Amino acid sequence: MYDRRERVRYIDLFCGIGGFRVAFEEACEAVDIVPACVMSSDIDEFCKDSYELNFGDRPLGDITKIDENNVPDHDLLFAGFPCQPFSIIGNRQGMNDIRGTLFFDIARILKAKKPKAFVLENVKQLVGHDKGNTLKIIIHTLKDLGYHVQYSVLNALDYGLPQKRERVVIIGHREPILFTFPTPVRPFKPLSEILESEVSHKHFASEYIREKRKESHKTSYYPSIWHENKSGNICSYPYSCALRAGASYNYLLVNGERRLTPREMFRLQGFPDWYKIIENDGQARKQAGNSIPVNMIKAVLQKLLPYVAVSLDEAVLLREYDIQYNRI
Repeated sequence: MYDRRERVRYIDLFCGIGGFRVAFEEACEAVDIVPACVMSSDIDEFCKDSYELNFGDRPLGDITKIDENNVPDHDLLFAGFPCQPFSIIGNRQGMNDIRGTLFFDIARILKAKKPKAFVLENVKQLVGHDKGNTLKIIIHTLKDLGYHVQYSVLNALDYGLPQKRERVVIIGHREPILFTFPTPVRPFKPLSEILESEVSHKHFASEYIREKRKESHKTSYYPSIWHENKSGNICSYPYSCALRAGASYNYLLVNGERRLTPREMFRLQGFPDWYKIIENDGQARKQAGNSIPVNMIKAVLQKLLPYVAVSLDEAVLLREYDIQYNRI
């Protein structure tokens, strides 16, 4: 006997620690579909360590060195591509414009493998970059590759996570579909369900910093996360401002006293507690800060999944093909 449930193959590019994978597998579980990751790729060795630790397979390396024709066939492509400068883009010449950017590697794989759909994620600043021209060229390129494309700026705070984190999400499908981005869901999870009750002393800010913060700021929220911006102004909310991999060490303090623990940061990004965190606080902080909000992407995938799930007959044929060629 073999599993006759529908099966969706996907690739996970710029996979980081696997935020897309967690989101997609949770979305598939809710509708009894079998997710099959046929390839993942990332250049960061520490992220690859975390990915392998949690999913059992190690991502391939530099995507720029992977021949698109060697990429396995897939139904869905995921890519949280890096928010690198796009200064090379500007002439609206499609594929020629994007050469030299990492978006080009997504485009060449889409062109070669023609998956049913894709989901891309980037910082919201991409929308306004170069007065909107960069995003126009990206959308233009994707449409030239044969996809119907939509994008929206979504906020993790609107999908159950107590973190204000805005990201642009771009989806594309080879066939015209009635896709709409998910409606915001409130309320978000309270901080009391995120914060740990016992925290090591190493996470507490110095007495000098704690006293200085409390002298200059009063809050009406408890628990709260205090945020210091680049100008030194302090504000506090019953949620977190966006986690950032490269921010100053004390820019977010729980109740103005201590830094977030690695588990708390991963929870703010929507990672379940079964997810194993690398035993290196600096790397854990970087990985959480660079990851995607799982709940937000899961909500998008739940809306998209019905349009990409293969039929039962196709799933059976794929399974028989795998058995015949000893791929499983």
